[in-house]
Amino acid sequence: MPLKGELRDFSTTQLLNLINLAGKTGTLSIFQANRTGQMEEVNGKKRERIETGQERARVSFKSGKLIFAAMQGQEGHLVSVLNKAGKLTDDQARIIRERARNTSDKALALLLINANYVSQTDVINCIQQHILDVVYNLMTWNLEPFRFEDNLLPPNDRIQVPIDLENVIIQGARRIKEIEELTQHLPNLDMALKFPENPKEKFKGIHLSVEEWRVVSFVNGKNSIRQIAKANNMSEVEIRRVVYGLEQAGLVELVKPPGMDQAMNAMQRRRPTQKPQVQAAVVNRLIDKIRSI
Repeated sequence: MPLKGELRDFSTTQLLNLINLAGKTGTLSIFQANRTGQMEEVNGKKRERIETGQERARVSFKSGKLIFAAMQGQEGHLVSVLNKAGKLTDDQARIIRERARNTSDKALALLLINANYVSQTDVINCIQQHILDVVYNLMTWNLEPFRFEDNLLPPNDRIQVPIDLENVIIQGARRIKEIEELTQHLPNLDMALKFPENPKEKFKGIHLSVEEWRVVSFVNGKNSIRQIAKANNMSEVEIRRVVYGLEQAGLVELVKPPGMDQAMNAMQRRRPTQKPQVQAAVVNRLIDKIRSI
């Protein structure tokens, strides 16, 4: 029977730690948290009941090692991953997608390596970074329902890269602090970006990464940061990091939509001052159950 729970009772970091310690093989699915407006009582305390929505992310493990991760709305196939990392140009990625539409990731990796488009190291490193980016993002979630299914693994045609969870947990904790700071600085992704005066002068002698150039190419004062992220297959964390760097360098400026300041002030007034405490009884039950799977 699958292990079920909610991230407000048992965090992603705690789940990763248990899966690592127990050496589990299986898949962790995390779902959209749909608010109901109805209250429920858990261990003597009332809170809003949430319903499980559509799947938002899926993470797989083998013998306690992280091997695969995918997130809804973020393309995770090999061509997109290599293109995002700058190992394939946009034109190369488009042509390969058209010619190898029904080719599995494993078969496609061999074709690309043999054709000298990329090396085996490129493939492994890019897949690994994609997996880590997804998991680091999940470690910031704190409400969603989840389900862990024992011995459920991704399809054989997907490339699996084993990653030790100890380092993921340590690096994830550091990134959570960074993400909190980025989110505080850039809380709303519906803002647009514009260039400052004399942009050509600003960009002289500047060396930008592939992701930074792609973001810059969409800056026009109208495209929202959220739209730019979607167009470039970037997560919210990644787009915040890139935009923050460009902004600090004076290469872009934020454009707030009308009425945004009033809306943000209203949200802050409604925001609770204290974070709900994790229920110890719920955590203990989940620990016992995942160890018994």
